[in-house]
Amino acid sequence: MMLVDINNLRISFKTRTGTFEAVRGVSMAIGTEKLGIVGESGSGKSLTARALMRLLPPNASIAADRLTFDGIDILNADERTMRRIRGKRAGFILQDPKYSLNPVMTIGRQVAEAWRTHKGGSRKEATEAAIDLLDQVRIREPRKVYDLYPHEVSGGMGQRVMIAMMLAPDPALLIADEPTSALDATVQAEILRLMEDLVSRRGMGLILISHDLPLVSHFCDRVAVMYAGRIVEEVGAGNLAQARHPYTRGLLNCLPSLIHPKPRLPVLSRDAAWLQS
Repeated sequence: MMLVDINNLRISFKTRTGTFEAVRGVSMAIGTEKLGIVGESGSGKSLTARALMRLLPPNASIAADRLTFDGIDILNADERTMRRIRGKRAGFILQDPKYSLNPVMTIGRQVAEAWRTHKGGSRKEATEAAIDLLDQVRIREPRKVYDLYPHEVSGGMGQRVMIAMMLAPDPALLIADEPTSALDATVQAEILRLMEDLVSRRGMGLILISHDLPLVSHFCDRVAVMYAGRIVEEVGAGNLAQARHPYTRGLLNCLPSLIHPKPRLPVLSRDAAWLQS
């Protein structure tokens, strides 16, 4: 099943010195699978995902030969159609829950609000649904956590709450933008196992945006490598170690290893030709 079809996506911004093209001709197709998008900060990963939800800043200009979600033309869709997609059909998990959760609302009310906005129903039904969702994301004592405020829970639990909110309307696609970068390694693994289980059980598609090459190689089905606004290489996650593009090879060579330690990690050498590839 094809969920996302992007062809020749371009995103540019007007600056004082002219127009800067941040995403340059990105094309990809995503079904009910786990796609990892990796690259350095500023490579265009998050902008590509935000374009799909039409969540770009006002000074951004977007163009594409084709940009569709489940057959809907995103470029020409009206705002009412986009509101039916955002949250309901496609969930977006951001990097740090403390910037995404409302600090003056209890966790349970926020999850219940997400459920009720898209599914309707009574307050009682929304409350029970929220407690069930908190339980699904493996939060212990969900009825107790329901009444807590965001500052009263850990970063890992806050991210679980964000996942519960995004899963409330049963979306077809989940976009996770660096969902574990603010968490320690143990909690990272727990969150990723949770996401993998939920995505597989619900038959969803997943776009995972990350800087972490080993993480996406173990967690995703395919990996798209972005450099300077372009996808320079796309490989099966299990074959990432055999990637051929010099930029991908450079990223892999810069990884530290406990098995084969190096006295000094190499610095990535860049080639102007990569900008044209």
